[in-house]
Amino acid sequence: MLVRLTSSTSGKMILFAEHAHVLFGWIGKECNAHGVFTKEQLPEAIACLRRGVEEEKLAIEHQAKEKQSGEKEAGEEDTDEDKKSRSGEPVTLGQRAQPLIQLMERTLKEDGFILWEASGTARTTPFPFQR
Repeated sequence: MLVRLTSSTSGKMILFAEHAHVLFGWIGKECNAHGVFTKEQLPEAIACLRRGVEEEKLAIEHQAKEKQSGEKEAGEEDTDEDKKSRSGEPVTLGQRAQPLIQLMERTLKEDGFILWEASGTARTTPFPFQR
């Protein structure tokens, strides 16, 4: 499922729902079927996302250090296969957050707001003469 975000001033973007749920959680918002980030909420949302990005970065660095120290204790050397596997590292949530942070910053700068809606949950009204 997708979550579509539309800025009143700065364009649109799409996130996978699973990523939007986590990023919105960092902000303290629930990713419902639809919602809004008002201009008053944007500064705190940006700060929360930046804090989440930094916390994730620190956690990744900590895991890498633990893994590296565990390998050194075991006396293992990096093989070519290990080096190849690192080059295909997955995209982090912090990386996925960057376009959202940029959208929020541009929207805030222009005194706008951001609406979001999860796909498949759009409200539809039946045709008034439908039988």
